[in-house]
Amino acid sequence: MKRYLRLLTAALGLAAMVVGQSVAHAADTIMDEILQRGELRVGVQTQGAPVSFVNKDGERAGLAIDIARMMADDLGVKLVLQDYDWKGLIPALLAGKFDLIAADMTPTAERTAALLFSRPFFYQETVAFTTTDKPYTTWQDLNVAGLNIGAVQGGTYVTAVKEFLPETNVKEFASGPTVAQALSAGRIDGALSDLGNVRGYAQEYDNLKLLDGVITREPLAFATRKENVHLKFWMDNYVELISANHKLDRLLDYWWNTTAWQADHK
Repeated sequence: MKRYLRLLTAALGLAAMVVGQSVAHAADTIMDEILQRGELRVGVQTQGAPVSFVNKDGERAGLAIDIARMMADDLGVKLVLQDYDWKGLIPALLAGKFDLIAADMTPTAERTAALLFSRPFFYQETVAFTTTDKPYTTWQDLNVAGLNIGAVQGGTYVTAVKEFLPETNVKEFASGPTVAQALSAGRIDGALSDLGNVRGYAQEYDNLKLLDGVITREPLAFATRKENVHLKFWMDNYVELISANHKLDRLLDYWWNTTAWQADHK
């Protein structure tokens, strides 16, 4: 009996130690790591004005950059930005290169199976554009067999082309600016992007025009790895906070609802 009690006591002690270690490990969240290291590491793709881009002074700028900068400032840590092509953002996040993605990323069913997303910080309108010499007036006019429609590789615009313009051929490009450049040069017949980007492209290329109609309205959110539950809830709370105090409204008015930012950054 005494031997049994000794074994039971030892087993209970071992179990308590394991549980204690697990609790301690669980308490050491990504938020604790961010605060301890004094850095918020953020992955961006700086080829998509006005969400994120490199401005005329060679500095990173844009809506997502400003939100990430506010996050770091309010946490009292340094912001460390890491640039990737669009298709490289998620693999780099999963590899632990940074803490979160700050980009115009839609939390699709496929992405949310692998990542945690914050609540949306705004909704973008997917639209179509073409060149001024084309007869098309609405996005539906592009749904013609043989037309080549450009979109950013790995993005939801490719999905939208396939779903809403099924008669066309989708042509994928590494970034939004390369899509606009190809369209302006006549290498494709039309393209899909968000309204903010298309406004900027039309300013840069005088032979581009926006077509009537909104194809989709998509939520945009920041993303982190699925184990970073604390960071996900912190981002949710942060979006709620800057929505309530109208800081987010002011950023959206500057970066998205108007082209006022171009005078400062282009």
